[in-house]
Amino acid sequence: RTRGFQQLVLALSVLSVCVLLQDAICTLNTLQTNASALEQVRRERGRPELQLHAMRAFLNRAGITVEELDHLNIIHVTGTKGKGSTCAFTEQVLRSYGFRTGFYSSPHLVQVRERIRINGQPIGKELFTKYFWQVYGRLDETKEAHGGTMPAYFRFLTILAFHVFLQEKVDLAVIEVGIGGAYDCTNIISRSPWVCGISSLGIDHTQILGDTIEQIAWQKGGIFKPGVPAFTVRQPEDAMAVLRDRAKEIQCPLRVCPELDDYQVDCGLLRLGLAGQHQRANASLALQLSHSWLQRRCLPGFPADSVDGSSVLQAASFKPSPIMVKGLADTEWPGRNQTLKHGAVTYFLDGAHTMRSMQACVQWFRETAAQHERSASGPVCRVLLFNATGERDSAAMFKLLLPCQFDFAVFCPNITEAIASCNADQQNFNVSLENMLTRCLDNERSWRLHQGGEEHGDDGRLLILPRLPEKRADTLVFPCILSALQWITQNRDPTLDRAVPPVKPGLKDKAAPLRQAAHIHVLVTGSLHLVGGVLKHLDPASSK
Repeated sequence: RTRGFQQLVLALSVLSVCVLLQDAICTLNTLQTNASALEQVRRERGRPELQLHAMRAFLNRAGITVEELDHLNIIHVTGTKGKGSTCAFTEQVLRSYGFRTGFYSSPHLVQVRERIRINGQPIGKELFTKYFWQVYGRLDETKEAHGGTMPAYFRFLTILAFHVFLQEKVDLAVIEVGIGGAYDCTNIISRSPWVCGISSLGIDHTQILGDTIEQIAWQKGGIFKPGVPAFTVRQPEDAMAVLRDRAKEIQCPLRVCPELDDYQVDCGLLRLGLAGQHQRANASLALQLSHSWLQRRCLPGFPADSVDGSSVLQAASFKPSPIMVKGLADTEWPGRNQTLKHGAVTYFLDGAHTMRSMQACVQWFRETAAQHERSASGPVCRVLLFNATGERDSAAMFKLLLPCQFDFAVFCPNITEAIASCNADQQNFNVSLENMLTRCLDNERSWRLHQGGEEHGDDGRLLILPRLPEKRADTLVFPCILSALQWITQNRDPTLDRAVPPVKPGLKDKAAPLRQAAHIHVLVTGSLHLVGGVLKHLDPASSK
């Protein structure tokens, strides 16, 4: 009887934690920036520095001073492509030395707690709930004295991350910029970073950052600080010129990372835990960031370094320690060049959503899928599962994806299930359901247009006839991720065995090639939110 009572108390305790967590996340979701607020931000681009003034005020209301952030020994990383992977490599390397690490990133894939990590793991449910209400309570009780204002979603999470890292007394914090750099709310660390990094630059978030590589580079270079060492991967010439000018203006010592092959290792090539050729530049940047941080920490074997802040120099290669080598090999970063094999179905997951990241994704997929197909026991059916959001140019990405020779191109919104779910982590109030579905239909139409010529069928619908002898993919649109996955896998992945609304008979007939194939290869790309929704179904443990 006593044991049964203890089990009941434990079950009620777990339930209480889950309820309190969901309450916190639902409250957090009320801070999501709505479309009108985003439009206001774009209209106020003339005075974006006001965003950092507002961030400082919110920090003070939350009981945090900018000076306290100095204690976090921050590594600050921006870029268009690869900044999250660079942060993941860097955090893993320094954690491998035994340091207690904090890591703030965005967006999350499945659970919002992923954005705030301690020692590589998402912050626990109880800690998230406790710290959330501490910060939210301080801001809520002071809002009347400040015109009723509360920080928007990302700004609040940034404040929460700083609070968590201070309370948990981390040895260092790896901070990934949200958008841009100069006026991103993470750049409130105006005096405290130990080292800064810039990953590969490209065109993205043009309505906020500008539509040229020079404008975007100017924004990214805004994280430079006087006398604080900074490193960048090789950039396009125009972008590099802007970064050089920004570094000289700010008096920041900027260096360009060497190729990964230039590092001296005893074991031949460095092995990386993240797949894809493009990860080699991210790994080199991570080595330089880790090395620079360790130099300042004055560990044995890492003497202090002085550099000239008036010019851009080539960063010196060095012999990575065995700990660094192991750290790079042990790095994990889900949703980026990730392969999951579920029986006859193999999923290739990559959240590429810019032209440069999609180029890297296509190269990785073609090489990796070809390796799998060489050892296949029979015919393989290739499927693209795609969605893109915001201002992303789907048509340009389709031009890169077409050579992959898909049998089917499937489109769905970033909605995990059509049936209402209690999972608040993946709710998005910024885009209406109608707009999401309209975007999917536009994507499908664009894909068909890119495959060939136009002709109208008997029912008046636009048909796409192939112009080239290349394989032409059938196209389909589904209302949610789960229904798309279940149709693609045709009951061959038991992790997807749950009820969804039935599909039309015509869709069942269309799926004959999927049922006949020995293997199904599914590339999921175009949006990290889409990849996160897929992972929620493929890896149920990620939701716990």
